[in-house]
Amino acid sequence: MGIVSPQEVLRINRKRSFDEFIEKVRPIVNAVRERGDEALLEFTERFDGVKLESIEVSEDEVDRAYELVGDDIIDALEVARENIERFHSLIAPQETFIDFDYAVLGKRYVPLESAGLYVPGGRASYPSTALMAGVPAKIAGVERVVVCTPPAKDGSVSPLTLVACDIAGVDEIYRVGGAQAIAAMAYGTETIKPVLKIAGPGNAYVTAAKILVSKDVAIDMPAGPSEILVIADGSADAEVIAMDCVAQLEHDPLAIAVLLTTSEDLAKKVAGIVERTIDNENFYAAVVSSIDEAIDISNSFAPEHLELVFEGAEKVIGRIKNAGSVFIGEMSGVAFGDYASGTNHILPTSGYARMYSGLSVETFVKSITFQQLREDGVRRLGESVVKLAEAEGLKFHAQSVKKRLEKLGGKD
Repeated sequence: MGIVSPQEVLRINRKRSFDEFIEKVRPIVNAVRERGDEALLEFTERFDGVKLESIEVSEDEVDRAYELVGDDIIDALEVARENIERFHSLIAPQETFIDFDYAVLGKRYVPLESAGLYVPGGRASYPSTALMAGVPAKIAGVERVVVCTPPAKDGSVSPLTLVACDIAGVDEIYRVGGAQAIAAMAYGTETIKPVLKIAGPGNAYVTAAKILVSKDVAIDMPAGPSEILVIADGSADAEVIAMDCVAQLEHDPLAIAVLLTTSEDLAKKVAGIVERTIDNENFYAAVVSSIDEAIDISNSFAPEHLELVFEGAEKVIGRIKNAGSVFIGEMSGVAFGDYASGTNHILPTSGYARMYSGLSVETFVKSITFQQLREDGVRRLGESVVKLAEAEGLKFHAQSVKKRLEKLGGKD
């Protein structure tokens, strides 16, 4: 923790890897795949200290959860749901059909039949994650939405999480967490039927398990542990920046917070506040020569959360190539996106923002293209298709087109 060079920030970036964790979760995943519920119960007792009587959460438990959660919290969950629903509905992919003069070509989106959502627990309750994953899945039209979440020491699931799952429209809830939950959703057990895609954030073990099972089931992205990178100049409020860094560090001992600033004074102030506030060694501040240098480093780092707190920040958004979600200006704290602004807090971490996007409706759909050629289209394209097919040595591809050309020729 502390003040480091810009080069050290890039070295930190290169160190992020899940290889070690993948090897640790491999036997867990294999055991669940082979022994189903028996392994789930065994690992839940070993890792969570809970001897479960039932894996599935009943409807009665969900109903009782509403009695345990205050109306003000339920109202807050509804506000978050409304904003998430509004934003994701407006940016959802739309069916497109284009009428060219030779054919009608189109693309439509079909929801996945099932999706498994991981909602973290243990260190904290995350009802917000149930909304962030469940609402877009239901907007997409997923028929079967499953949630796995770790149980408390008494075997219960957080009432907040249960209420959030219900508000999001989740269909099934299971009290199981960790790598074993990911394996259960990927391969199925006697109680939990497998899903087509797994989404949601988690610690390094959960993320490693997602990567491991991705050869057999689709995943949204590697998402976790959390991270934030802040680019700021000397005008930034040190306490505000520090709290945003601490907010991400409190998620997980492996969470990372980085400050890139043109002000040595700001770097020292923020580092001091963070050190006094939280026991986490993964805060780093680096003094850069310019905002341009900071943006270049950030694009290489590809952070999950990127805050831009400097004059004219809104003008450089086009230069941000790699980030899960960007927060522009001092008022745009990451916590707003974490809960209720409407975007999403399930985002790629560990540099995966270079090739993955954050969770959205698109996460839960697949696309199918359509085409309907007209006779004129066959005439216009036929000769080219025949030549290309023959050039590739696929004579029956060519013959299938020649037959159509012959048929059309017979009409003339």
